[in-house]
Amino acid sequence: MEHPLEQEVNLLHAQVCQGLADPKRILLLYALSGGPQRVTDLAREINVPQPTASHHLKILRERGLVLTERDGTAVYYSLADRRVIEALDILRTMLADLLSQQAGLAEHLGTS
Repeated sequence: MEHPLEQEVNLLHAQVCQGLADPKRILLLYALSGGPQRVTDLAREINVPQPTASHHLKILRERGLVLTERDGTAVYYSLADRRVIEALDILRTMLADLLSQQAGLAEHLGTS
């Protein structure tokens, strides 16, 4: 029998982590942090063809990370939960700290 934490981690991986597994999807989420946008605008903003942006947005939508809203013939995408940007920002800060530590270690080893 699976431990509740293990179940939760497995669900987290399936829902969120797999949704974030491609850098373009993370860029799409950051692009949406400014508000709802159409796929054509998003594709232009992250510099990918429109079909590629649509594919990534479909994955994000399936994982519950983005929402869609139709306005006539246009479909607008938006963040489902703003906290995903906060989580990504925390991860980026952690990465910057890790890289800084590694650079400091490399510099220390180079001067030894």
